[in-house]
Amino acid sequence: MSGPLEGVKVIELAGIGPGPMCAMLLSDLGAEVVRVDRPAPVDLGIDRGRKFNVLNRGRRSIAVDLKSPEGVEVVLGLVEQADALIEGFRPGVTERLGLGPDVCLARNPKLVYGRMTGWGQDGPLAHAAGHDINYIALTGVLDAIGVEGGPPVPPLNLVGDFGGGALYLALGVCAGIIEARQSGEGQVIDAAMVDGAASLLSAVYGIHGSGGWKEERGTNVLDTGAHFYGTYECSDGKWISIGSIEGKFHAELLEKLGLTADDIPDRMDRDRWREHKVRLTELFLSKTRDEWCEIMEGTDICFAPVLSMSEAPEHPHNVKRGTFVELDGVVQPGPAPRFSRTPSEIQGPVPDPGEHTDAILSDWGWSGSDIASLREAGAFG
Repeated sequence: MSGPLEGVKVIELAGIGPGPMCAMLLSDLGAEVVRVDRPAPVDLGIDRGRKFNVLNRGRRSIAVDLKSPEGVEVVLGLVEQADALIEGFRPGVTERLGLGPDVCLARNPKLVYGRMTGWGQDGPLAHAAGHDINYIALTGVLDAIGVEGGPPVPPLNLVGDFGGGALYLALGVCAGIIEARQSGEGQVIDAAMVDGAASLLSAVYGIHGSGGWKEERGTNVLDTGAHFYGTYECSDGKWISIGSIEGKFHAELLEKLGLTADDIPDRMDRDRWREHKVRLTELFLSKTRDEWCEIMEGTDICFAPVLSMSEAPEHPHNVKRGTFVELDGVVQPGPAPRFSRTPSEIQGPVPDPGEHTDAILSDWGWSGSDIASLREAGAFG
């Protein structure tokens, strides 16, 4: 193990999406994360093969039958030695399993119990099913994303599941562990994707409150309304991105495009943004993406080529920084952020469910005879 969270022990009740993402982040930062899998994982109809489940990397897996009293007791035994537990079930599920916060905190009063849900632990929608697109729809995020005259465009599942969910749960768990080490008391972290997605939109809500944000999509500076902030197609069908918001950056953009301040005297004149976008569209269509990279990349225009997931790992900047790594033959993003003294790293490949059951129990204090008895009792399915 290495990383700033070395020595921290986390129990992950296996789920999908933001829960595993949070566990991956904690593992990349050096925590020992034990993934509690089901003996027979649920078939979601999208199995891509073990090594492609990148969010499950970096931890060991124990397979436990949570419907078995012996299996529940195994998890509680792990909880007694852990700093945190994270789960992503609907409200009330872990309570019914006998692994709710009250039970776990009774066994380990310093435990940080992290709960990941879409709608939160309470509220009218708390028990309803949902996905990323629904959580960001309810918070105003989805309505704000899209081009003028077009429909709302889901930004993959980055804002709800991973930004508003996994990252906020990881932050909450880390903060909870720090506080528990000071107070000696654990607590429950209610990480709702609807809350996190709303939090990510804080700055835009501020602009909206000031009257500076129009609710019509694609008519604001940051939503492709402005000619100086958006994407443009090139002559080869590839795309580039421009973010020349500040005056000096905008001036350099004009210079590289062969324009002058007289062509666009007031970049913040909303009434002329459509006109300017048409002009820039024609100019960018005059060259290939590589030709625009030669002209603009590395300047203060705030420019970057729009790369595909096949291209991004090969870009010189990403190569130099090691932004992407290859693990088990799969190219994937490496750990982030970076630490100068306690570097983070991927702790290992994606495990098979239950691959490390005996090893984990042995390392955490169970004897060989205890493990054999548990297996005979059906604790592991």
